[in-house]
This record gives sequence, C-alpha cells and structure tokens, in this order.
Amino acid sequence: MLRQLRFVVFLTAAGAVGMSGAACVGETANAAAATTAPAPIAIRTVTAAPQPIDRFVRVTGSLAADEQADVAAEAAGRVVLTPVERGTRVATGTPLARISATEADASLREAEANAAQIEARLGLAAGQPFDPARVPEVLTAKASLDWAQADFNRIKSLLDQRVVSQAEYDQKLTAVRAAEQQYQTALNGAQQSYRSLQAARARVDLAKKSAADTVVRAPFSGIVAERLVSVGDYVTKGTRIATVVQINPLRVQLTVPEQYLAQVSEGQAVRLTVDAYPNEVFAARVRFVSPALKSDQRALTVEAIAPNADGRLKPGLFATALLQQPHPSSAFLVPESAIETVAGTARVFVVNGDTVEERIVTTGEKVADRIEIASGVKAGERVASNPRGKLTDGARVQIEG
Repeated sequence: MLRQLRFVVFLTAAGAVGMSGAACVGETANAAAATTAPAPIAIRTVTAAPQPIDRFVRVTGSLAADEQADVAAEAAGRVVLTPVERGTRVATGTPLARISATEADASLREAEANAAQIEARLGLAAGQPFDPARVPEVLTAKASLDWAQADFNRIKSLLDQRVVSQAEYDQKLTAVRAAEQQYQTALNGAQQSYRSLQAARARVDLAKKSAADTVVRAPFSGIVAERLVSVGDYVTKGTRIATVVQINPLRVQLTVPEQYLAQVSEGQAVRLTVDAYPNEVFAARVRFVSPALKSDQRALTVEAIAPNADGRLKPGLFATALLQQPHPSSAFLVPESAIETVAGTARVFVVNGDTVEERIVTTGEKVADRIEIASGVKAGERVASNPRGKLTDGARVQIEG
C-alpha cells in the first residue's frame, strides 16, 4: 500500500514539471513570433473621387496624301533634262523634265511673224487698240471720198447758177458714189484684216503654249514620289513623267461605326497614334463627314486633316484615332503607377484599415499620367498610388504623408 502511494505522488510531481516546461516553451515561441512579424509597408494613397474628363471614340483608318498627281507630258518630243529625283522637294511650277523645244520654238517664231505682218498692214503698234478709221487704206479711201464730195458740192452750186451742164453734175455725183463705195470697201477690208490678225494672235498663243509645254512643271508644292523618264526617252502627249505628292497636311480617312454617328461633327478634335511612333500622339481635326453610311459596312466615312510639317507621318500608315466627344463626363482617375498589370489583368490595392485589399479593375481613358478606373473601386476609397510590386492582398501598410 505504501508503495502504491509513493508511485502516485511521483506521477503527480512529474506531470507538474511537464506542464511547467510546456508553458515555458509556448511563451518562448510567442515571443519569437512577435519578434519576427513583418513591419508595415510604407505607401502613399490617392482617394477615388469623380473628376470630369473628355471622352473619345476609338476608330481606325489610314493616312493619305492631301494631294497626289501623276504629271504627264503635254507635248511630244525627246527628253533633254530631268532635274529632279525621288524625294526631291518641289514648289509649284518647279521643272520636273524638259522636252526638246526646237520645233515648238520654230512654230512660235512663224506665228509671231504672221501676226506682225498683219499688224503692219493695219498700222497697229504694239498694245495699240484697233480703230478701222486709222488703217492706211481706209485713210486713203476717206481722203478720196472727201475730195469727191467737195468737188461735187462745188459743181452743185454752179449748176444752180446754170454755169455747168447737167451731164457734168451727174459725172461728179457718180464720182462721189464711187468714192463712198471704195471707202466702205476699205472699212470692210480693215475689219477682215483685223479678224485675220486675231486668228494669227490666237496661233501665237497656241505656239507659246506648245513651247511652254516642253517644260513639265510641278502642279503644286510637294515631294517627287516617282520619276518615270530619263534623258533620251521619247515621250508623247499623255506620257507620265513623275508623281508628285503633298504630305503637309495629310488626310486621315477614318471609318466610324454607325452607333457613334451622333458623336462626330466637322471641326471635331482628333488624336492620332501610329505604330511607327508608339509613344506619340498627333493632332488632327475633322474636315469632312460623309452624308451617307456605307451600306456594306454600316459605317460612316470621316476625313480629318493632320498637320505634318516635319514630314514624319507617311501616306499609307495605319492609324488609330480618338475622336473627342462633345460633352465631358465624370470618372475615377488614379495615377498610372497605382495600377499593376499581371497576365493582362489590371489590379489595384485598396486600403482597408491598416491592411490593403487587392482588387481587379477595369480601366478606361488615359489622361496624361492618370488612368480612369471604370469598375472595381468605389467613390471615397483610398488606393495605393505606389505599390511597385511590393504589396500583396492583406499586407499591413503604413500611410505616408
């Protein structure tokens, strides 16, 4: 019996010692855990509050030259000079090619000589207006008429005095009528000669044009995109000589879906981006809105004009255009740095007490260095503006500033 009692006392003491040891171990673990707990992450925040922003309709299109002309020869002959190459900048009237002008110059000299001959016959000086009464032949006929009329008047007065016979009177009257006829004939001849002069001058103008057409000129300021002839080539009327394009400004041909019809108007601002310059935005403005939709696409054709003074934009580039809507609307804007994108999904961290909550969001318009949060965040919530990849869902944070 005594032996059993001693054994119970021993077990009781051993259990007490074991419990005391376990308590000491637990306190030590808790102290270690408190010592190794991560410190709060310092962050800055921005409050989601509605702000007015400009909305844009996103459409696509392509760039085209404002003007493009395939310049052709207007005279036949052999090319003797080609002063331009591809890429040459030309002004209006700059020679693109010269065609042999030997025949044209000879035809011009001949036409000018014929016109000068008729002018001399009519007694016309350079720039002098035509007056048939001043033509030499008319002046001679008029002098004869005046002399015959004066002689007739003298005979008529003598007939009244019975000094001359009736036969002599009739003779003088016939002379007056003949002089009048000669005068009228001279006037008609002068008019005919003047009509011949007009025809000769017209032939001079045609000859001048033919001579001028031997020089093929740029129809407007631009850049030579192609030169299609070389010295020695024989060209005929209508042969293409060169292609000239005007790339400042450029036309932007856009296709706008029908649901955005009411949001497009002439004079509307347009923002352009092209793949060649991914981080740049180019300005343009709507110049033309088609009066009808394309039946096969149910879309509206819109043309905008984009300045291109530096020539960086090229015809044929594919462009994405943002058409600014007429009335702004409100949106939640956060700094671009507040959004982290993982596997194509945008997310932010919303402050909840002393921790953050990860939220998947939908983004919208970009305004300078800020981005619209279309969904996922409520008004008044605070969003970490600088997560920088160091935040996780539930992480403890400390707000700076």
